[in-house]
Amino acid sequence: MAIYTKEEARQIMEKALSFSTADACVINMGGSESGNIRYARNTVSTSGHRSNQTLAVEASYGKKSGTATVDEFDDESLKNVVKRAEELAKLSPENPEFMAPLAPQTYDDSITFVEATANIKPEFRAEVAAKSINPASEQDVTAAGFLDDSSGFSAMLNSNGLFAYNKSTDVGFTVTMRTNDGTGSGWVSRDFNDVRKFNPEEAAKVAIDKAVMSREARAIEPGKYTVILEPAASADLLRNMSGAFNARTADEGRSFMSKDDGTKMGQKIVDERVNVWSDPLHPDVPTSTWNGEGLPLKKMKWIENGVVKNLAYSRYWAKEKGVDPVPFPSNFIMEGGDASREELIKSTKRGILVTRLWYIRSVDPQTLLYTGLTRDGTFYIENGKIRYPVKNFRFNESPIIMLNNLEALGEQVRINGNLIPYMKVRDFTFTSLSDAI
Repeated sequence: MAIYTKEEARQIMEKALSFSTADACVINMGGSESGNIRYARNTVSTSGHRSNQTLAVEASYGKKSGTATVDEFDDESLKNVVKRAEELAKLSPENPEFMAPLAPQTYDDSITFVEATANIKPEFRAEVAAKSINPASEQDVTAAGFLDDSSGFSAMLNSNGLFAYNKSTDVGFTVTMRTNDGTGSGWVSRDFNDVRKFNPEEAAKVAIDKAVMSREARAIEPGKYTVILEPAASADLLRNMSGAFNARTADEGRSFMSKDDGTKMGQKIVDERVNVWSDPLHPDVPTSTWNGEGLPLKKMKWIENGVVKNLAYSRYWAKEKGVDPVPFPSNFIMEGGDASREELIKSTKRGILVTRLWYIRSVDPQTLLYTGLTRDGTFYIENGKIRYPVKNFRFNESPIIMLNNLEALGEQVRINGNLIPYMKVRDFTFTSLSDAI
């Protein structure tokens, strides 16, 4: 088994640290047990189990550092990996941004581990696949999906006495449904720490319904439309936006958060209904309570009533600016409303429903302008009803402009470890059509 308890991990790491002669030493250790099943053409193609463990040693002499890894934890292997890291450190150039290891920190107890998820068996994975494949076959639809579940731990120990440990579980599921006539496609994604929240029948039905509804899509003129963005459609744009909350790139004039006399801290940048924060202890999207630098993670506001409240500072950049470090967010939580997707559709006179976006690329980091394509279910709305499927579009849009054109916020949904609401947005820019399904 690759999952070590807190005490087991600490004993191994302390043993490795005892072999160090460097000025400073940081040891990271992790392991996971995971299983998966993959299916395509309504048939299971692969399934498997993975067991991984690793220990990484970073040794430093002054500002010169070297790193080595090992996956065996006997005394001789630990001696050798420490020795190798120290040899590499002595050969390395100095790092002008080197930061000494942190002193001991205090961390909240995480809520990322769920026993039911850790106990998933191959029979459960096969059952999930069957709950996609069987209903797809009954509706002249072909399913291709992937289920991956894991349990794991991560730990950190350094020569200044810091020790951190976290144990977590995760289950992720995606399925694409294609109609057998080749004209319709539907897709869904689900992820949870707690597998008991996962309903494979519901997920499969969403994708099948999208596929059937999207048959024989019509071409309509590109342009500016009111859109209803499902959470999967806006998640990547919002995640890209969160990358702009980097104090260093803002200070150096390299990001959207830059301005001539400093940064946009304290400035209103989006609609006042937009509230964004991160919280490692949120019950729906919990994360570790410490980051890769060993800093504690706490609930943090990033946008409040449309105003920038915080920027993230690495330890190095915080030292340069004479402020306290502010860790980057471990999750992205955007406040939503009470409206369901159906209610947002009902309130729309003319618009487009977008299932998801893909192949997103940056056009201009200073304005956060991105381009990409719609995919797997795009529909025309008229007088509060979905009228017919439409061909996919290429879009050119900035999440900042998008969040300034908000008309309504709907219910939050977990997507890729984040909480994102349904959004109704006016004047979303579609620039051309795509023949892809």
